[in-house]
Amino acid sequence: MSEYYVPTGPAQAELVEKRSRFIGQVFAAEDEAQARACIEAVKKKHYDARHNCWCYRLHGGAERYSDDGEPQGTAGQPMLSVFQREGVENVCCVVTRYFGGVLLGAGGLVRAYTQAAKDALDAAGISVVRPWLQTAIPCPYSFFERVRLEVEACGGVLGETEYADQVTVHALLPTDRVEHFTVKITELTAGGVVPLVEEEVFRAAPLK
Repeated sequence: MSEYYVPTGPAQAELVEKRSRFIGQVFAAEDEAQARACIEAVKKKHYDARHNCWCYRLHGGAERYSDDGEPQGTAGQPMLSVFQREGVENVCCVVTRYFGGVLLGAGGLVRAYTQAAKDALDAAGISVVRPWLQTAIPCPYSFFERVRLEVEACGGVLGETEYADQVTVHALLPTDRVEHFTVKITELTAGGVVPLVEEEVFRAAPLK
């Protein structure tokens, strides 16, 4: 199973350009029906806006966009390009524009819609969907920070931490990095800490 990137969660960001208000919203959508539902919900909420431009990009290849009355090529495609550049899929983005009375020109529109989509994606964050090995690392308190640093260094994602007579760090580790991680931790602790692999999971985990 190959990995791919998705938005971590829904988010919104706003910017004002020459009195026009741009509201960018990002949603997770696993199919076209979900994407269309998100678009319709935003249109209903912002029924009084001049434009509700949108795009979506799904794992599997479907890509759609709309300029919703803006000059052709100034809104939907630039928005979609943001997600293509970042490699993000299963995403729907709607940018609502409340016209401020000043024309922005084609270049200004492209910049504003691109920025609104990028700001919304930054607010949402990006997660990677891939196989992980759920791992527990029991260790003395003196090794706690080092274990956390090594998890992050190997591309892992920290989970909950249990505090008792010793610390148990729970983490998701990339399947192809577990052996390297285990060897590194064993060497650093002279065999005192041995990571315990619990199960393989296929899920999203935040990158940024």
